[in-house]
Amino acid sequence: MSIHESLRLCTTSEVFYVVPADGSEILEVDRTSGELRLTRNVNAVPPSAAVRQIYGLIGIIRLIAGPYLIVITGRERVGSIGEHGVWRVTDTDIIAFARSVRHLSEVQNRHNDMYLSMVRTVFQTVGFYWSATYDVTHTLQRLQNTTPEFKFLPLHERADQRFVWNRHLLQDIVSQPELSRFALPVMHGFVSISHSVVNQKEFQLVLISRRSCYRAGVRYYCRGVDSEGHVANSVETEQIVIYQGMKASFVQTRGSIPVPWSQRPNLSYKPRPKINTLSTPSIGFERHFDTQIAIYGKQIAINLINQKGVERAVGDEFMRQISASNNAMIRYHPFDFHHECKNMQWQRLSILLGQLAEEREKQKYFLSDQSGGVVQHQDGVMRSNCMDSLDRTNVVQGLFAKASLQEQLEWLGILSVGEQLERHSDFEVLYKNVWADNGDALAMQYTGTGALKSDFTRTGKRGIAGALQDGYKSTMRYFQNNFTDGFRQDAIDLVLGNYTVDPSEGIHSPLNERQGWRLAIVPLVLLFGFSMLIISLLIPATEWTWQLIYVLFWGVAVFITFRVAVYYGYELVDAPRLVKTAERDKNS
Repeated sequence: MSIHESLRLCTTSEVFYVVPADGSEILEVDRTSGELRLTRNVNAVPPSAAVRQIYGLIGIIRLIAGPYLIVITGRERVGSIGEHGVWRVTDTDIIAFARSVRHLSEVQNRHNDMYLSMVRTVFQTVGFYWSATYDVTHTLQRLQNTTPEFKFLPLHERADQRFVWNRHLLQDIVSQPELSRFALPVMHGFVSISHSVVNQKEFQLVLISRRSCYRAGVRYYCRGVDSEGHVANSVETEQIVIYQGMKASFVQTRGSIPVPWSQRPNLSYKPRPKINTLSTPSIGFERHFDTQIAIYGKQIAINLINQKGVERAVGDEFMRQISASNNAMIRYHPFDFHHECKNMQWQRLSILLGQLAEEREKQKYFLSDQSGGVVQHQDGVMRSNCMDSLDRTNVVQGLFAKASLQEQLEWLGILSVGEQLERHSDFEVLYKNVWADNGDALAMQYTGTGALKSDFTRTGKRGIAGALQDGYKSTMRYFQNNFTDGFRQDAIDLVLGNYTVDPSEGIHSPLNERQGWRLAIVPLVLLFGFSMLIISLLIPATEWTWQLIYVLFWGVAVFITFRVAVYYGYELVDAPRLVKTAERDKNS
């Protein structure tokens, strides 16, 4: 069952009317009672209604001022998979049911605006996708293995719930089955659809990365695994080739190391990870891999973190859990990415490809012929991780995907046997840029900046310019992780329904929590002291002894203030207020 794709939103002071292009049915939303009802009366919309074009309903969210309708007002066509169009959200609007907020107190009005800002923050993040006729949340293999009845279910029921980011917001709509054609499941992640030519043969290259909405969040406030087996930054990436009706698909997954660990920001450049000793590590670990195996089959767990230094403790716990599980369906493969590729020796990644070439070939890839019949299934998955499961992970996944693509193009007859894909430079450039764009999108969603090491992904080479660019991105990550990520985590928790707003919120609200003024002033003192130190160094005094005294005084002031800031680091950073970090760790 397809979704209404093009809609008109007709607004009066009493009712929202959502009218499909064909006018076959109309969704009426009562702005006073909140009631949703379906009518087939084409004359239901009064002539006085204000009319605007929209492209879908993301859902309804309840804040202090009451319910809000979230609609898609801008879209960009990514391309088509077969005859099915895929779209990216470019703009949204959040429309209040209530005509005014005069019934709110000053505090409630301020908090309501903060909640609205959170919702906008989420949907202003690049990477929300949908299709009105195709289920972008499922791989080709999962779609092929369904029953005929499955294809007649409403799209929101067919969708893989791990990847429906507006599932909480659709509750009011999906609770009434007759409204199913208005329930648009939206996926978060990355989609690229490219028309490619190799050896004068045209084919379609599709890359889809699906971010899980379970244990979703931002870099330092969402790590490890919870008691249900959900890991942070969990992403399923599928590379698809379509040629003359034949389809090939290769799937990989990534996700945080599935043990209970955390890494809270504290103003240090790289906070020390901590294993949560209060929980039973094996519970979340076992549930995670039980789910992974049930969905994908045998797991090749590729651990790319440093085997020395602060990262080692988390890797050791991961290895200990895998050994204790004694599960023949899991193969653990550590590869110290930074050690192996130090001094820009990135060609050494071929070592990893060689070590796992046989395993990857055994897993195969999904393949269907021109009639839609299954030629072969993919029997397992490579599950990669680093600390963030971003930069190192994206580089490695792109290399494994390319090795699989080489085999797929040979089978499809696009490449002759033994002909190397690298010979086709135009396609090489396109392919590398698609994977680099994928890495940038996923990194932006989790950390707030593009991916590191993206110059290698784009060009196959690592240079000084790329290293300098990584330095800039790392600086921006430091700032955002310490001073803006608490708000971003709250925004995600609000939209996903991990926190629900009490309409009576006022004085007793989590948004009232503030730092003590003594701590809040520390960063300002540090900034002032550092500025004065620079001025003392650059502006000469009449006597050099006075300049030395100024420099020493401000240098000592900066040092002492910096030590105070580091000591109180956990209290100075921007922390989430809706779902407490201690509660999140307790569920790990």
